[in-house]
Amino acid sequence: MRISESFALSITSLVTNKLRASLTILGIVVGIFSIILIMTILTMLQNTIESGFSMLGQNTFQVQKYPAIRMGGPQMGRKYWNRKDITIEDFYRLKESLTDAKYVAAELHRGGRLVKFQNKETNPNVSLVGITQEAVNTNEWFVEQGRSITNTDVDRAMPYILLGQDVVDLLFENVNPIGQIVKVDNRPLRVIGIMERKGQMFGQSRDNIIVIPISVFMSMYGKKDRSVNITVMSHSKMDYNEVIEAATGHMRTIRKVPPGEENDFEIFSNESLLAEINKITKYVEIGAMVVSFIALLAAGVGIMNIMLVSVTERTREIGIRKAVGAKKSSILTQFLFEAITLCLVGGIIGIILGVGFGNLAGSLLKAEATIPFDWVFIGLAICVLVGVIFGTYPAYKAANLDPIEALRYE
Repeated sequence: MRISESFALSITSLVTNKLRASLTILGIVVGIFSIILIMTILTMLQNTIESGFSMLGQNTFQVQKYPAIRMGGPQMGRKYWNRKDITIEDFYRLKESLTDAKYVAAELHRGGRLVKFQNKETNPNVSLVGITQEAVNTNEWFVEQGRSITNTDVDRAMPYILLGQDVVDLLFENVNPIGQIVKVDNRPLRVIGIMERKGQMFGQSRDNIIVIPISVFMSMYGKKDRSVNITVMSHSKMDYNEVIEAATGHMRTIRKVPPGEENDFEIFSNESLLAEINKITKYVEIGAMVVSFIALLAAGVGIMNIMLVSVTERTREIGIRKAVGAKKSSILTQFLFEAITLCLVGGIIGIILGVGFGNLAGSLLKAEATIPFDWVFIGLAICVLVGVIFGTYPAYKAANLDPIEALRYE
């Protein structure tokens, strides 16, 4: 009963001084709001990435000239630029050597293409990919209608094309696309298949794509100054790391990398990309924590000042309570509860605002709505901690007032 009464008295005191309590709470709201807002957005992005991010198929990695995420400024950019291109010959040598892999495929990419069919055309933003047969499997570009690209198509440089669903929707409203002729950069190509819909990621469609044999790609745009991306799929998760190690060793041999020197190529997978993204978000989290810590520190000092003022204003009340038998522990508990209550009210408001605005901001990035429950509990724990740390001294001062001097206070 003593604790419940102390809590009730603390609530009554805060309600009595609404303006002062509101201004004190504001500092806590800002601090907790900062943490929860950032963490909500980051959690939404991470959940969206983990659930929908799949540039490659399962148990698949890619070997390429440049890293998937480039960091380090102009100096690092020059380093990557000066690397030798990965050639189609490098690919065939790796494919011949890497006998333990399930699939070894080659790709060449070119963005911003415009596709025409009769008097219709797409926007000039279609992604064009030249591939070998195995890339359909490593990228999970499954064919819904028609057939896929084969090694015979690649060897003979057949002018065939696979269409993504977005391209089909724009060009073939009431026409069966299979067998039709479309033009890409004025090159006529026959449609042999339509790929299954892959959906969106971060608001960007993964179906705005066309795929052709890599030999046709090179005949259209040339081989010079083009680095081939090599995708490799292992048979299972069990031999995945072994295949990566084997591919790394073979590529070093093929590209004549001296022992002891770093690779002049990059290997990445869905997992490595997620790890890189998590590294970036970690720095954002640290920055948010620092800013929020400063805001909470300022708010804590404000709470201490307000509580000290409250103790001074209520000196006579404390004296009367002590005179009728109130113990030090009861008075200390009451004032400590007031500080904790201030922090918790501010924290709850900050959490509600942070989650609300965080989901609003995340929705603009087409991320899935979420509530970071772990950070909600951490935020509440921080509020209690701030209340205890900055409320202890005022509560101690109130509990140790001399009752005779307190009764004399005017």
